[in-house]
Amino acid sequence: MIRLKAVALLALATVSPLAIAAAAAPDTVPGNVRQTKPATYSFTVGDAKVTALSDGTVPLDLHQILRGAPTQTIDGLLARSFLSYHTEASINAYLIDFNGRRILVDVGAGELFGPGNGGRLLDALAAVGAAPETITDILITHVHTDHSGGLTKAGKIVFPRATVYAGGADVRFFSDVTNAAKSGLEKHFWTETEKTLTPYVTAGRVKSIDANGEILPGIRAELHPGHTPGTAFYTLTSKGQSLVFVGDLIHSAAVQFPRPDVTITFDVRQDEARAVRQAAFKRFARDRALIAAPHLPFPGVGHIAADGSGYRWYPIEQTDREEKGNRLKL
Repeated sequence: MIRLKAVALLALATVSPLAIAAAAAPDTVPGNVRQTKPATYSFTVGDAKVTALSDGTVPLDLHQILRGAPTQTIDGLLARSFLSYHTEASINAYLIDFNGRRILVDVGAGELFGPGNGGRLLDALAAVGAAPETITDILITHVHTDHSGGLTKAGKIVFPRATVYAGGADVRFFSDVTNAAKSGLEKHFWTETEKTLTPYVTAGRVKSIDANGEILPGIRAELHPGHTPGTAFYTLTSKGQSLVFVGDLIHSAAVQFPRPDVTITFDVRQDEARAVRQAAFKRFARDRALIAAPHLPFPGVGHIAADGSGYRWYPIEQTDREEKGNRLKL
């Protein structure tokens, strides 16, 4: 069980807003909290093998962090999904084995949320036999702690062979501490970047993305500023099949699918983030796109469909058997 006392809130003043929201959220029902083995789930996209990896979950208070709708409306939407505003947010990362490369999309929170809050990515990688030194490339959807925190451990680079890709606007924005005062954001964003991304910059292992286009064979980046200045989507395509890794396009399925106008405290530019979400949902529903979202319940992979003035989420069908080539005849 995650139990952060009130005194811990003071210490969290120097960490990310997701950690602060997690600390403020009351403990969930004890019977629903359990330690599990590392969660992984593999599937294919054309010739690519994709493995969802859980970095863990954190408790959140949606009353504190959702914006743009009355509390009563938010509670009504949550009740439809048998949820309350005391909820758990997944932290999902994704491993892609494709074209002789081993690619991670986001790396979880690492040590930066403290014990019991995320930080399970290395265990999940070990469970699927993927040692950190075998990772060739890392695609960071945006430079927030729960997506880039796992780049380092105890101040040292975790993935010694990997090249890190991230939106250039994020790399520049969060690497220059003078932007803290200019933006009005908390300084911890910059101190966290110094701990996690800067060692890779110093080692010459960061490639900034400043335009839409293919960054690796079969993987295309699209910049969508709003949630952060350099937020990026990554689209994997193989043999006519595609999967879009959408980063923090959405945090609460129960609220933001029916109401994509609802934003979240973590959106750096609220109006732009809202517009990106609305346009992306419309596009993904129209194209029947398969997407991967790091904060939807594990594995966070599925489809969006239009539903009245909003949208609905359809998780992928999971399998738990060995493929033998023939379907069971009933």
